[in-house]
Amino acid sequence: MSRVLNVVRLQLINRQTFLWVPLIILGSVLVASILIYAMIPTPGPKYGGGGQAPLWYFFGIGLTALTLTFPFSQAMSITRREFFLGSMIAAAAGAAVMALVFVLGGLLELATGGWGLNGYMFYLPWMWEAGPLAAFVVYFTLAMFFFVIGFLGATVYKRWGATVTTVWSVGAGVLLVGAAFVITRFALWEAVGEAVMTLGALGLAAWGLVLVALLSVVAFLALRRATP
Repeated sequence: MSRVLNVVRLQLINRQTFLWVPLIILGSVLVASILIYAMIPTPGPKYGGGGQAPLWYFFGIGLTALTLTFPFSQAMSITRREFFLGSMIAAAAGAAVMALVFVLGGLLELATGGWGLNGYMFYLPWMWEAGPLAAFVVYFTLAMFFFVIGFLGATVYKRWGATVTTVWSVGAGVLLVGAAFVITRFALWEAVGEAVMTLGALGLAAWGLVLVALLSVVAFLALRRATP
């Protein structure tokens, strides 16, 4: 466990990657969103999606967590298992901090009436319908999902190279388009919508955590034979 924690410290040596850059992105998006809310004359509630920007950044964190740190860890005789576990713990800590910031931001928006402008970036009713704790789980899951996707992509590149990485990326896109085609062809969008509404944001987040776990296993299996 001490060696795993050393990997966590290794990942957090550059705190800008896991902490300051996401917070800077979030702060910049918040200021821009408030200015946009101020320019909209309608009195009704205004909801913005700018908060997703720092969550998408976790995709980049996943990439760099492997490409920049993995070779150095191997020079320190850290096993791949220890590197994987330490990287995931560091990612979970960063995702938890980001999720907490989102929840505190949502509570602040509720307390101030949407920054006095009836504008909301953190508090999105559908994601908050089960309360602040559920919202925390949703935001945490989104951040971890993007991190694992980036980590997995970088691992595939390290293990099999650019060609396989490209084929893997294109294949994932084809599967998504194929799923959309099947749903459209058989007029299943209404059923999909009903299923999503029935599960709610928390239910989707729970399934998202299952997907994150499965993708993490795939990433670990690929990492076992990856070269620095």
